[in-house]
Amino acid sequence: MPLESYLDTKGKLNERLVYGSYPELEIYSDLNEKANYLEGIVNSYLLKDILEFEGIRKADKIINLLRLIAFQIGKEVNMEEIASNLKGISRNTVERYLDILSKVFIVYNVRGFSRNLRKEITKSSRWYFYDNGIRNAIIQNYNALELRGDKGALWENYLMAERIKYNAYSKNKVSYYFWRTYDQQELDLVEEQSGALRGYEFKWSPRKKTKPPGGWVNSYPEASFEVIHNNNYLEFIS
Repeated sequence: MPLESYLDTKGKLNERLVYGSYPELEIYSDLNEKANYLEGIVNSYLLKDILEFEGIRKADKIINLLRLIAFQIGKEVNMEEIASNLKGISRNTVERYLDILSKVFIVYNVRGFSRNLRKEITKSSRWYFYDNGIRNAIIQNYNALELRGDKGALWENYLMAERIKYNAYSKNKVSYYFWRTYDQQELDLVEEQSGALRGYEFKWSPRKKTKPPGGWVNSYPEASFEVIHNNNYLEFIS
């Protein structure tokens, strides 16, 4: 498949936030066909191949677990709360399922960043999907971007996944974190590379002016900070 121009990539942004970035989707011009393709992946690859291989019989629990994760993108996930909502499985089982789903590149987790400052939250994780389309197939929502209340979550999930791909392709050895303090200061993404820190905040609109959190500036004055929005995101992911 030929490389896209920046203009092509920009033009497909809204669609990719909903249907994801699987290259095979390019052969379908109809959105219903794209949705059918994604549901085929969920029903055959996820529910059939993975679960049979791992000997997991409770397919409904896996799907319900992924639905709960899908609605908590950009938020810390409480394992005890997830297990309680799923009813009938333990925290250890939830963690085992997520470990399996991570190994087959459905979801991945990002932990809190800290240099051992007491005010920073480090023990929890945030979970993301490797592909927006799979996330939306799990929750059965293919509504257009302008009709959605989860646009911010879709934007964050997309940027996280594409940034990880970019750094992998570029052979950049980067560690990924989120940053949050107990007084609710936070950054969506912190990258650590060879001791250097880069902080990022994700905003859909460039019109929203965002300053770095005071706690971040004071604690890590040597770190950079940048807001990623829909006018400058291509430089961030390519």
